[in-house]
Amino acid sequence: MRKLPRGTVTFLFTDIEGSTRLLHELGQEKYAAKLAEHRRVLRDTFTRHGGAEVDTQGDAFFVAFPTAPGALAAAREGQEALSIPVRMGIHTGTPLLTEEGYVGPDVHRAARIAAAGHGRQVLVSAATAALLDSSNNALLDLGEHRLKDLSAPERIYQAGEGEFPRLKTLYQTNLPVPATPFLGRERELADVDALVGRDDVRLLTLAGAGGSGKTRLALQAAGAAADAYPQGVWWVALASVQDPADVFSAAMRALGGGESLAELIGDRGLLLLLDNFEHVIGAAPQVAALLASCPRLDILVTSRERLNVGGEQVYPVPVLERSDSRNLFVSRARAARPDFEPDERVDELCARLDDLPLALELAAARTSLLTTAQLLDRLGQRLDLLRGGRDAETRQQTLRATIEWSYELLTPEEQELLAALSVFRGGWTLESAERVCEADLELEQSLLDKSLVRRTESGRFLMLETIREFAAERLEPKHRDQLLRRLLEALTETFEGANLRPDSPGPPAMELAQEERPNVDVALRWATEAGQASAGLRLLWMLEMYWGTNDPVSGRERLDALIEVAVDELDPGEHARALRFRGATYDMTNENALAELEYERGIELFRSLGDEEEADHLRHRVAYAALRQGDLERAVQLASELLELDRRRGNMRDEAVALNILGTAAFTEGDRTDGVRLAHESASVAARAGFAWWRGVTLLQTAEWLMTTGDLEAAQRDYLEGLQTLESVSDQVNLPIALLAGAVIAAAGGEAVRAGTLWGAVESLAEREPRPTTIAGLREYEEYVEGIRGPDFDQGRTRGRTLSLEAAVRVALGT
Repeated sequence: MRKLPRGTVTFLFTDIEGSTRLLHELGQEKYAAKLAEHRRVLRDTFTRHGGAEVDTQGDAFFVAFPTAPGALAAAREGQEALSIPVRMGIHTGTPLLTEEGYVGPDVHRAARIAAAGHGRQVLVSAATAALLDSSNNALLDLGEHRLKDLSAPERIYQAGEGEFPRLKTLYQTNLPVPATPFLGRERELADVDALVGRDDVRLLTLAGAGGSGKTRLALQAAGAAADAYPQGVWWVALASVQDPADVFSAAMRALGGGESLAELIGDRGLLLLLDNFEHVIGAAPQVAALLASCPRLDILVTSRERLNVGGEQVYPVPVLERSDSRNLFVSRARAARPDFEPDERVDELCARLDDLPLALELAAARTSLLTTAQLLDRLGQRLDLLRGGRDAETRQQTLRATIEWSYELLTPEEQELLAALSVFRGGWTLESAERVCEADLELEQSLLDKSLVRRTESGRFLMLETIREFAAERLEPKHRDQLLRRLLEALTETFEGANLRPDSPGPPAMELAQEERPNVDVALRWATEAGQASAGLRLLWMLEMYWGTNDPVSGRERLDALIEVAVDELDPGEHARALRFRGATYDMTNENALAELEYERGIELFRSLGDEEEADHLRHRVAYAALRQGDLERAVQLASELLELDRRRGNMRDEAVALNILGTAAFTEGDRTDGVRLAHESASVAARAGFAWWRGVTLLQTAEWLMTTGDLEAAQRDYLEGLQTLESVSDQVNLPIALLAGAVIAAAGGEAVRAGTLWGAVESLAEREPRPTTIAGLREYEEYVEGIRGPDFDQGRTRGRTLSLEAAVRVALGT
């Protein structure tokens, strides 16, 4: 072996793509000759450019270069000289050089980049690209990609202009990026990978004690299996779900929404990871039924107990191997104290902690204060004291002892705050901790430093669920009620200005609602159980747009539960608003007849209260429901009558709705002139009223109607204005439909590449976030792009499938 370079090193990994297939095609003798030629060519090339061969296995090379330009030049020259498909990956870092070779994440990163490519393709990391002379080494930016080690996205470049299939990276997934690298577990990961890959295993449960590393192992296995699932791998976090009946709702949210999980999945080939299932075990029969309904679905579950249903394969997650346990402890200890050096008692400490990952992390967090010997002294007393009886689940007992030991090291003030924070589900912000728990900044920082609280990339805070459960046990019932009351009040204040009510003037804060949904569920459940229906309804109504566009069925269920406990105290005004809310949830599930019944009852109540304007607002909704049911005559009659009332009252929001209904009816009856006039008037009135969302939807509808008449110039004007407006309010439902409309306009204008780009972007989005409206839009608009399909369309479609929704909107806007 040549002397290996130190310091900043550029790694080059290569291997032959499809070597097994090539062996069968060429036969043993010809393949052996090709392999020998391949090795000779590459070794000569590497040597000329200063490369040092680190390792060779089969048809793969691992080479280190002292410079990035040398590595790239070797890769390019080697590819030109080879006659067989070899893929190459280049990455630069500062690895540790030991007697046994290089150590560090940069080695793994280079190998992952190479594995993501295709034969005759050279991939380059951002770290390497930054060291190259752009004038002499032009690279093609392939964008950000998530590699299968579940690390943060890596920007990858391609050397050369060749066209290749999509990189073999994670692109259809919501798997979270872990805060720390995956260590060890090679044997367990191989076992789980083998089980996931078996055709006869469709339901695999990783079972083990809390804190044994089930989730981390499952995430890693799911990422590694991504190539086998055309429609991706999807993570469903169940820690914050309290009711087994809500498991499928959580899964539907992860997949992008829908009315039925079985219908949403259908025959799509995907892997669903249901994480932390033990407290919703009552949903196990529904999981089995889902598998029976969806022939290409596989499910991976993490749970403290098996599901005990037919077809289940259980993999008991063991404790860590001692070497892995030691490495994990030392790695986390150095994160707390960079100069930490392991001594001869680390193995003893790992043994006393039963090699449980969570226990090791909690102990490692204390190395900034305590030595290994001190940790053993403090730990031993409590483990011996708190160990359960012979019939107790040992690992669960030792984990509880570990948490209790860490808890008892806290000051009384820290203990009180930890218990108070347990009321949150799904995380919290610093402000909400101060508002609900009266959290002191220094105390929360202390809990963060001691790994009892964690900070996410988004800036929110959370506790491991096991720790949260332990902390919740320390909370007195009276104090818990006080905290939950404050949580309800805090959420109500938070959403006061979130523009999620139907009459809100600004853009809706949908992301805030998504983040706080678990806490909203907790608060609404408490309001129901505590008989605080009025307070719960106030919060519910502040999120009316969220429930309607994200989870109308759950919104209706929560409303009905609150009304049931408030039969005697619900005043007529609250009852009327409840009917309006329920009607909207039916509207959003296309149950327009049921929506109309709720609206009619609401109209009667509002009129009995003397609130004619609110009653008339619901009459607009009745007219819209009639329109969607095909009753044009009734819709037009109602909308015409209401339009006069709206104008007399100066109610521009309802005026805009009435004009939209009349315009849509005119278009439907073939009156293009009146339809355009009324639609434009609706959009103008909505703009003056601050009703931006309605303006965007109306202009998009108008563009779609104009397209059917062949007036592409007018359609393009309305389309661009509508798209800009929908982008400004982050309408995630209508933006994909707008992109499809843009593809049709581009196709009609002969712009094949542009049409294909927008079409491909929506196809990819439908796979990542399969909303029923997006899928229906693809079917509806397909006939309008058939005539322009061809090489140029396909070229754009390939590019479009790599774009995010935001990037595709910029393409559609020409920006």
